[in-house]
Amino acid sequence: MSVLKSAPLRAIPRKSIPSLSIRSYASIPKPSDPVPSKQPSSSTTPTLQQSPNVPSTWSTGQNPKPHAYDNQRFEQTALQFQPNPQSAMGMVNKDPVRLVNGRRAVCDGGMGALGHPKV
Repeated sequence: MSVLKSAPLRAIPRKSIPSLSIRSYASIPKPSDPVPSKQPSSSTTPTLQQSPNVPSTWSTGQNPKPHAYDNQRFEQTALQFQPNPQSAMGMVNKDPVRLVNGRRAVCDGGMGALGHPKV
């Protein structure tokens, strides 16, 4: 048997419990204005274009290059020395996809002896 005895439970009358208010005491913050999505034009410097052959973004989720370099990660980076690869979309526009008969396509390497071997 326990030395400590628990106090008997008693019922609390309902009137003594404060009622909860439906009203919220917190204010709902208003959403801020969205950041304007400024697309670089073809007149922007080549280091800030998306790629040398496509000056603007090509996907809705893509961050324009001037905005992509606005954080502290690229703070001390000289962008003129960074590689700026061409967009595959621009290269496909220049040399479009060709349909072939059958299941295999062959690349002749192009440019004769200076190209890669036939694959």
